[in-house]
Amino acid sequence: MEYFLIFISAIFVNNIVLSQFLGICPFLGVSKKVGTAAGMGIAVTFVLTVSVIVTYALQIWVLNPYGLDYLQTILFILIIAGLVQMLEAVLKKVSPSLYQALGIFLPLITTNCCILGVSILVANGVYNAHGLEPTLLTGVFYAFATSLGFTLAIIIFAGIREQLSTMSLPKSMEGMAIAFITAGLLAMAFMGFSGVDHGIAVAAGL
Repeated sequence: MEYFLIFISAIFVNNIVLSQFLGICPFLGVSKKVGTAAGMGIAVTFVLTVSVIVTYALQIWVLNPYGLDYLQTILFILIIAGLVQMLEAVLKKVSPSLYQALGIFLPLITTNCCILGVSILVANGVYNAHGLEPTLLTGVFYAFATSLGFTLAIIIFAGIREQLSTMSLPKSMEGMAIAFITAGLLAMAFMGFSGVDHGIAVAAGL
């Protein structure tokens, strides 16, 4: 049940984009088409899940024992950059169309604050594990659920923007203006999930 609570909390209650406001750049920049948004979501899911495993191991077995915590941010960025380069090479060969569609935002995953932020939260054990001990398993599960939350948010947002692109809007509302308003309304909609995880925990007697 605790893992289910982590899942619900990371995707809906504390959505990384709409609640914690991390990963805003790709959320706004790669959300004009559902297909491209889904591709970005899959890319973020892969990079985030794998990077959490590597960075957690680095934190526990290298940084903490040798007192090198001050190198955490720079080393985490280097690890994420390496994973992004690997993903970029694979996408360029397997799906050139998606590689072109993602454009500059693919290498920018390296500095995506969503990935770096979650990696640091998991490595430091300061995420909401809902009563479970912050371990590698719970951290990876939290990271995977968080990336699914990012994917869900960007796909919904892209679907709305696709519909808006077919409508006649006032000149002053075109482009990023309507995108910001839509993102705000979507974030307000997700606020409706506030407390759901707590309610489930109470109902389950946790």
